[in-house]
Amino acid sequence: MTSADVIDHNRIRVSFEFFPPKSPKMEETLWSCIERLAPLRPNFVSVTYGAGGSTRERTHSTVARIVRETSLKPAAHLTCVDASRAEVDDVVRGYASAGVKHIVALRGDPAAGLGNAYQPAPDGYASTPDLIAGIRAIGDFEISVSAYPEKHPESPDLPADIALLKRKVEAGATRAITQFFFDNDVFERYVDRVRAAGITIPIVPGIVPVLDFQRTAGFAAKTGASVPASLAKRFEGLENDEKTRHLVATTVAAEQVFDLVKRGYRDFHFYTMNRADLVYAICHMLGVRADASVAMGEAAAA
Repeated sequence: MTSADVIDHNRIRVSFEFFPPKSPKMEETLWSCIERLAPLRPNFVSVTYGAGGSTRERTHSTVARIVRETSLKPAAHLTCVDASRAEVDDVVRGYASAGVKHIVALRGDPAAGLGNAYQPAPDGYASTPDLIAGIRAIGDFEISVSAYPEKHPESPDLPADIALLKRKVEAGATRAITQFFFDNDVFERYVDRVRAAGITIPIVPGIVPVLDFQRTAGFAAKTGASVPASLAKRFEGLENDEKTRHLVATTVAAEQVFDLVKRGYRDFHFYTMNRADLVYAICHMLGVRADASVAMGEAAAA
């Protein structure tokens, strides 16, 4: 970005994704991350839901604590894998009782893992649009859904993937958050095709700082996200140099976001991996500044 490029920092909105902790040490790490990022006043923060609902209780506990102890607006992930409609509906009502007004509705990965066919549970929701309709029947939630610039691995092609997104919107989705990507041209072509299909909800780009290139590349391969050779080159030889790797990761992610800003995008969803420093640095460079009045322990109504 050059000095001639002007960003209206007040229009930049960020959101963050966390995953629920599996141990007391991981819980400490998570809340340290939340404490670091909360003063940036994100638009919302989301908490993931494990495969097959494996983190259901931990997700609910984490979301409830965010509502109770912070001024952040949590978005709780919800899947319909290995759960009946009644069980999923109970979770939705539980979120509503905890003060959660935003749900990220996902079908979820097959219980047997990626690559296996999805089988709805007996008396379960058959698809994401079906799940969204069920949530809508329970309450007036904000509902975010997933989107895939390079198509979901199970989709036969991109048009079929976009048709599914349209059904999600027709069922009541209000926002789409993309799988992470590294090629902004791919993302922009995707948004053009989505708009051409008559889909008008916000499409928020998902950004992942590459803390560990090999791990990120492995996950990208499973989810159908391409990894440019130029990106691999930038991390070459840094496997045992964490400090430099993190500097490079910050630079790469910041360059991607700045380019998206120049293309007119103002909302960004960061996959934090429960690590705050890289995300905080990128937000700072975007002009998103910490509000010193925001601190852990604030009442949710503050």
